[in-house]
Amino acid sequence: MTTVTSAVDLPLPPARLAADASLPTRIGVFAYGLVCYAIFLGVFLYAMGFIMNFGVPLSLDTLPGRAFVPSILINLGLLAIFAIQHSVMARPSFKRVWTRFVPSPMERSTYVLFSSLALVALFMLWQPMGGVVWSAQSQAARVTLMALGALGWLIVLLATFLINHFDLFGLRQVWLFARGRDYFPLRFQTPVLYRFVRHPLYVGWLMAFWFTPTMTVAHLVFAATTTVYILVAIQFEERNLIDEHGERYLAYRRRVPMLVPFSKRRSIETPARRAA
Repeated sequence: MTTVTSAVDLPLPPARLAADASLPTRIGVFAYGLVCYAIFLGVFLYAMGFIMNFGVPLSLDTLPGRAFVPSILINLGLLAIFAIQHSVMARPSFKRVWTRFVPSPMERSTYVLFSSLALVALFMLWQPMGGVVWSAQSQAARVTLMALGALGWLIVLLATFLINHFDLFGLRQVWLFARGRDYFPLRFQTPVLYRFVRHPLYVGWLMAFWFTPTMTVAHLVFAATTTVYILVAIQFEERNLIDEHGERYLAYRRRVPMLVPFSKRRSIETPARRAA
């Protein structure tokens, strides 16, 4: 999964490093960022095949090769490793400590790299568990579910570009550093999809995980666990966004629903109808 984020990312305070760094250092940092981004792209494409069961040697729903209990314990452990890494390294308090060892321009790229490696471990060690929870019988239903799942992937990608894809995955940071410029944070904005839900990126992930023509036990464990993680992660993320943007984000949160479009508006209008 791509990194967690909402209408804005939470960057570190600008570091006065770029102007003092030598040209070879700036080029090296930029090359590092490119490598981390290339690894992410490969992992993202592999994740699509892994979850949608095509083009990869071991997918989410491959036939089981070992007993159920060891398999589910291994899989839950792999998901826990990813969730802990993905959440802890995203917290501002961790970043303040982490950047004592990793230069600020490389922090985001390093986060992307570690997230990618956690996913690689999950893909390599995942244990299929067999069992079918549901299976769409008609061709129309199967095509519809596959299309909705594919739409989820498109929403994920679009959501990252709406809030600056290259900043989210560390390329903007290393590019500014390579040019001898200090990093400056992006301004708060809520473009297109962010006007309907506060977390369209998560909506895309949930669609990609849940819309499948065949839901196996392994797929259900994966989808349910990642859904719980997303719902918990949103609470921490919004707390950070409130700390960063105060009343501006609180007003946005009051106005725009979290995950379900138009649900906030309906919840506001319902009492008015009852009063009438």
